[in-house]
Amino acid sequence: MEASNYRFKIMERICDLVFVVLIGFTLLGKTVDANEFEFDDAEFHANTTQMLSFLENFSNYSQSAAVYNPLYVGLTLIPGAAAKGAVCLDGSLPGYHLHRGFGAGANSWLVHLEGGGWCNSLRTCIYRKTTRRGSSKYFEKSLAFTGILSNRAEENPDFFNWNRVKVRYCDGASFTGDSEDRAHGLQFRGQKIWLAAMEELMSKGMRYANQALLSGCSAGGLASILHCDEFRGLFRRRTRVKCFADAGMFMDARDVSGGHTIRNMYQGVVSLQGSAKNLPRTCTNHLDPTSCFFPQNIVSNLRTPMFLLNAAYDSWQIIASLAPPSADHRGVWKACQKNPANCSPSQINFLQVFRKHMLNSLNRFSMSKQNGLFINSCFAHCQSERQDTWFADNSPLIGNKAIALAVGDWFFDRSSVKRIDCPYP
Repeated sequence: MEASNYRFKIMERICDLVFVVLIGFTLLGKTVDANEFEFDDAEFHANTTQMLSFLENFSNYSQSAAVYNPLYVGLTLIPGAAAKGAVCLDGSLPGYHLHRGFGAGANSWLVHLEGGGWCNSLRTCIYRKTTRRGSSKYFEKSLAFTGILSNRAEENPDFFNWNRVKVRYCDGASFTGDSEDRAHGLQFRGQKIWLAAMEELMSKGMRYANQALLSGCSAGGLASILHCDEFRGLFRRRTRVKCFADAGMFMDARDVSGGHTIRNMYQGVVSLQGSAKNLPRTCTNHLDPTSCFFPQNIVSNLRTPMFLLNAAYDSWQIIASLAPPSADHRGVWKACQKNPANCSPSQINFLQVFRKHMLNSLNRFSMSKQNGLFINSCFAHCQSERQDTWFADNSPLIGNKAIALAVGDWFFDRSSVKRIDCPYP
């Protein structure tokens, strides 16, 4: 990373902090310690979804509390969604938060898909529908718009004056499911929520956009990949349309025991929620549906320009899919997960192999002139909604370029952006 020693130390502290809060955090009044995570496949979702939700909340809360007065944007439920079968897991209405653009950005739209894990079994989906990840009854009435959603030029130089939307996530399958389980009161309607939300936004003026960007973080980042070409299809040919995925490169990688923790979980998501028919056909025409839930099998075949922002050592994947307690029975990874400085040489080597796997999977993607790439060496998860990582005095740089400027340069074709950080440390 080309930056001053001072900047590097600041970012090292930020990245380490993400690791610390992953290991011990408070959620809904209950302290959850990763050391207590002894879960089977059914329990995997509940704990890891809490972890993902906390990471996203922590990102927004920690900076919102410290950063001036962030803009808060109210919730809008989609009134006609139920008639279209577009409902959350519990049957409640889906929703979004919209802050109108102004000036030169009045006809530009940024649609950001919320993340928050997945549910892969009846048990985990029944639990999920009692939370804001499965029911709009528990949605916050307003959300802070920071980072890529900020309305301040000094915080968000290229998109501050656009129409900026955050679409809430309440289905548990990255907006792809289309099924139901009436016996358990579960509606798996992510695809219909996606369609209803887009129809609603088109009616609010997005149909007249001269440029549009679909973005998302974590499970929302995965959704922005899965729905990228669909998004392009909403607009006139002359409209500039691109997609951006933050922390969405969930890898089909073996865990530390040689098992397939995340593949097993994704298989449950896809089969339970009926996602197969809504996954990109460029993938499902030659691979099984579970494989087509992994971005590494999709991104190279997208027709629409895509920018991938990811940490090479994605903190969620290290803790929840590479070295979860179910694969690390003796707890030898606990110290390493708390602080990468505690990792043994063999553990560092395992992480370097994971990084190389990610980069190799992006070789073909990165060869396309239309695509962009920013892979840094933080131990982090989601960097576009955090002001301190998106665009601030101490935000991470690669080649002296901050994330916000890299994404802007790519979107507006100011320069080609294919930036990959040096390996840790």
